[in-house]
Amino acid sequence: MRQAFIGVDVGTTSTRAGIFDPAGRLLAAARHPIRTWHEAGDVVEQSSDDIWRACCASVKAALAEAAIAPELIKGIGFDATCSLVVLDRQGAPVTVSSSGDPTRNVIVWMDHRALSEARDINATKDEVLRYVGGSISPEMEMPKLLWLKRHLRTSFDGAGHFFDLADFLTWRATGAVARSMCTVTCKWNYLAHEARWSADYFHRIGLDEFVKEDYARIGTEIVAPGTALGHGLSRDAAAELGLVTGTPVGAALIDAHAGGIGAIGGRASDGGEVDVCDRLAYIMGTSACIMATTRAPSFVPGVWGPYYQGMVPGFWLNEGGQSAAGAAVDHLLRSHPAAADATAAARGEGLDLISFLEKRILARTPQVGAAALLARDIHILPEFLGNRSPYADPASRAVIAGLDLDADIGAMERLFVAGLCGLAYGLADVMDAFAANGVTSRILVMAGGASRSPLVRQIMADTTGLTVALPGTQEPVLLGAAMLGAVASGTFRSIGETMASMSSLGRLSDPTDPDIAAFHRRKRRVHDLLRTLDRDSRSVMHGGGLEAR
Repeated sequence: MRQAFIGVDVGTTSTRAGIFDPAGRLLAAARHPIRTWHEAGDVVEQSSDDIWRACCASVKAALAEAAIAPELIKGIGFDATCSLVVLDRQGAPVTVSSSGDPTRNVIVWMDHRALSEARDINATKDEVLRYVGGSISPEMEMPKLLWLKRHLRTSFDGAGHFFDLADFLTWRATGAVARSMCTVTCKWNYLAHEARWSADYFHRIGLDEFVKEDYARIGTEIVAPGTALGHGLSRDAAAELGLVTGTPVGAALIDAHAGGIGAIGGRASDGGEVDVCDRLAYIMGTSACIMATTRAPSFVPGVWGPYYQGMVPGFWLNEGGQSAAGAAVDHLLRSHPAAADATAAARGEGLDLISFLEKRILARTPQVGAAALLARDIHILPEFLGNRSPYADPASRAVIAGLDLDADIGAMERLFVAGLCGLAYGLADVMDAFAANGVTSRILVMAGGASRSPLVRQIMADTTGLTVALPGTQEPVLLGAAMLGAVASGTFRSIGETMASMSSLGRLSDPTDPDIAAFHRRKRRVHDLLRTLDRDSRSVMHGGGLEAR
């Protein structure tokens, strides 16, 4: 082998590194945990130094597993969650924490401390908000920055750089302060279709400092994903990663978007022409993103975007999502009385808990889709972290109906399947919003940890009516990040060419049984009732009277 590329993915709980050859074959992968601080008030913080160390450990471990010489790595790319990193002018961490600890300099994407700031920004009804589905989320960076200005003014004023986490990683690797068009367009309200920030918007939302300083702290050089940055890996970064100084580094992507380019452009089994607009990307991790590619902008209320070149060059992106996906299922299972017994039994079979439950369920189910019938009498609105889209309601919360006193593993299985159904109905809500605004697709390409589950894929297919496909690789997010390095190296001329060369489609879902489809339509009606109950109950409790003390 003459060359390979590395993709580094920073998720919510760990970093991963994957090494791929030019055909997109995974040669090795490694993972390293990262530290997270959780506090009351939906506060979630991390350390950029800790994250970088984890990246280095992952890369070195992957290199060792692949037994490949560093000189054969011709490019590296990074992706990450859309978390906010704060550094001073010398590049040292600046605290974002009420603890004052400078180590804690990352506000994680799922941190909702800026709910009030998000409401205030939305109240301006600025034109820029059209490009986030009409309503900004506290998961995005402007509410977080406004929170810092209001509550940690010393940190806000003392900051020299505000980075999206993915852009921090490329800065740490190369010293280049250029930002990716993906990160600033999708999470920072940059108007990529006009190649500008909006001064009026910053004045209206109370962040006019950025206008006065000509956007120096948030990005003056905006480049396409995969653009070669600086002079490649700096000497220090190369030594820390175990690579060669000068190795090309591509401008980054948000993690879900890396999964998107690693999934939707894949070669079809029949060798036919690939139309990325006919394929949705559904990237399911701690949260989930549902991404649609279009040739012209489509304004879908409650769905983020349209973002010009937010993922695929030359195309627009609409990004739906679920704030809690894998996190919702994990929480449901951990909270069940049978969790300890089931976990021990799973460990005895060498399986994780979800694989163990699925194995039990499918062993006694004649067809995969019929497993959904286990959830006939239990219904879950799994919005533990609010609704990202299409309702753009960060204050919504989970509702469960139909619980009984059963506490065995069988009851846990029913809860598990009901949770999967709830996630599928949330996906279907986004699909309906897409379709109502002219965004249609035939294939849902599903990636992320849960995508390996035939039960998850079939429930999604039976609920949406789409064919659900797996990417050819088990690691499409890592592959998408590696593609950035491949473009930066000059091996491929563009992201589009790289997608066609390094990715493919894999297994497709089974056809949907009409009776199972009808069953899901009935359960979706209950899902809608639970949403109404959640909304109405909040309205009643916030309608006046004594507040909780």
